[in-house]
Amino acid sequence: MKDESEIIITLPDGSQRNYPKGVTAMQIALSISEGLARNVIAAKVGNEVWDPGRAIEENSLVKLLTWNDTDGKATFWHSSAHLLAEALEALYPGVKFGTGPSLERGFYYDVDLGEHSISQDDFPKIEAKMLELARQKNEYVRQPIGKEEAIAYFKEKGDEYKLELLDGLEDGSITLYQQGNFTDLCKGPHIPNTGIIKAIKLTNIAGAYWRNKQENKMLTRIYGITFPKQKELDEHLALMEEAKKRDHRRLGKDLELFAFSEKVGQGLPLWLPKGAMLRERLESFLRKAQTRAGYLPVVTPHIGSKELYVTSGHWDKYGKDSFQPIKTPNIGEEYLLKPMNCPHHCEIYKTSPRSYKDLPIRFAEFGTVYRYEQSGELHGLTRVRGFTQDDAHIFCRPDQVKSEFLKVIDLVLYVFNSLGFDDYSAQISLRDPENKQKYIGADSDWEKAETAIIEAAAEKGLETVTELGEAAFYGPKLDFMVRDALGRKWQLGTIQVDYQLPQRFQLEYTGSDNQKHRPVMIHRAPFGSMERFIAILIENTAGQFPLWLSPDQIAILPISEKYAEYAEEVFFQLQDHDIRGFVDHRDEKIGRKIRDAEVTKVPFMIIVGEKEMEEGKISIRRKGEGDLGSLTIAEFADFFKKEAKV
Repeated sequence: MKDESEIIITLPDGSQRNYPKGVTAMQIALSISEGLARNVIAAKVGNEVWDPGRAIEENSLVKLLTWNDTDGKATFWHSSAHLLAEALEALYPGVKFGTGPSLERGFYYDVDLGEHSISQDDFPKIEAKMLELARQKNEYVRQPIGKEEAIAYFKEKGDEYKLELLDGLEDGSITLYQQGNFTDLCKGPHIPNTGIIKAIKLTNIAGAYWRNKQENKMLTRIYGITFPKQKELDEHLALMEEAKKRDHRRLGKDLELFAFSEKVGQGLPLWLPKGAMLRERLESFLRKAQTRAGYLPVVTPHIGSKELYVTSGHWDKYGKDSFQPIKTPNIGEEYLLKPMNCPHHCEIYKTSPRSYKDLPIRFAEFGTVYRYEQSGELHGLTRVRGFTQDDAHIFCRPDQVKSEFLKVIDLVLYVFNSLGFDDYSAQISLRDPENKQKYIGADSDWEKAETAIIEAAAEKGLETVTELGEAAFYGPKLDFMVRDALGRKWQLGTIQVDYQLPQRFQLEYTGSDNQKHRPVMIHRAPFGSMERFIAILIENTAGQFPLWLSPDQIAILPISEKYAEYAEEVFFQLQDHDIRGFVDHRDEKIGRKIRDAEVTKVPFMIIVGEKEMEEGKISIRRKGEGDLGSLTIAEFADFFKKEAKV
């Protein structure tokens, strides 16, 4: 007979154990080993992350989380945000608090400092206070609370931001967390106690509108990162120093790739000649791959009627993130700067009747789109207001979805491997089953789309994680995550299955039964956006691009003006072999010319002087390797072509 006072806990390896009702994840860890318990900082109970000290009352799948788990780090950093808030409240009486989430690396807290002010000069003092409080080893205590009681608490405290947050919460779902003398409105989870936080670094300070709305008050956002060991913080800081050297904004300026102008507008990059060449090479590379894969090029306008995006559903979902509609005088038509390409491609599909024999049809476009990002969120090329997507849309029959999806995965992986991104994983982004009203379309269509993605990813042997609630509003997707040379993870490339837009645009094809059917639409972009991809490529390579991609592949360096004519002759002959570069005619010593070419990341330096001119040869120097000896132009061209092969 079943003991009603016990529950069954299933561990990730499939093993099951019986425990009394109300057991905590920490008690489960202790029952396995004391060493494990010392490292547990949170637990995943079902699909939710919980405090390790929270009582489990029902049969559950439980994963014990440590610092080595992504969810464990997120819990650690969210708890660190509370520690920051406690330190600020102690140092700056009367400060009020917005929200303090974890980030992919670290955390921040938005605060209203009132009459106080904080700069980076104050960081050491705040860090010292955080460490002092951390050493007290105060527990993070979860306190369920009624809404009226919570409102009364924050009214007495005078914190209007927490009161506004409470206004959107349901009674019965509200919790406070307390550590030491600090209490915060928070759903958690948190680590066991502050003593686990051993190393602290505040990293930045910025302004942020409350709840990300420009009409609200500007708060002070303080960023930080923490670790359970000082050694890990030291390693992180060394990594950050290397990241500064690789910052695409600095290298983009040094290498003369792109620029921004206040007169042109924030978030609207200007591509300089070398940057434009880099873009063109990337586009040409993908165009060739797409042509081999059966894609057809299309071009659509930079604007579209507002009605187009009302039909697609994008206006309802993203209208607030778009630039304001452009109203035409007299006739009252409204146009938008194009926020996405897919509605335009649906209209291209409709220009001709389609048969089942025509499908799949694959339309591809390097289409520039525009979205009104908040000025505080703009960041170099990674967050801009105008960007070019390597967009394509595949219109296929339902029975073709999986095979087309597999082909797109192959294309994405070809792009990654060709550009040195060989450490990648994939995220399967599905609906949130508890919040289906966020999405459009029938459950049956969603189930078919989700199944196709899961099966295709498994068939390709991809390392995947599944995230509920991360799907697009019209369909599930597969997002590719790449790890760069510094170990940072970036989302690059996406594939999405969509049953909804064909329905909204009433797309049809005539089937083998001579009846009308709806096609399925697959959205895909291996680069994601040219701007963001190039930013990540710059930082991954530290500006030392693959040879085939480098804007300047060679620098021809005459030793003196006497050899300028021979240098030009060499240059023109190499151009005939499709080798790009320039002649450095400056009145500088050869050592200076070599150093400058090294700084600007030119892969090959070709030195010409009296000996080279007499012998009809060139002396070759490779960045990072030094002299390679003398070759004829034809010999160098053959060597170069082998090295530059994609």
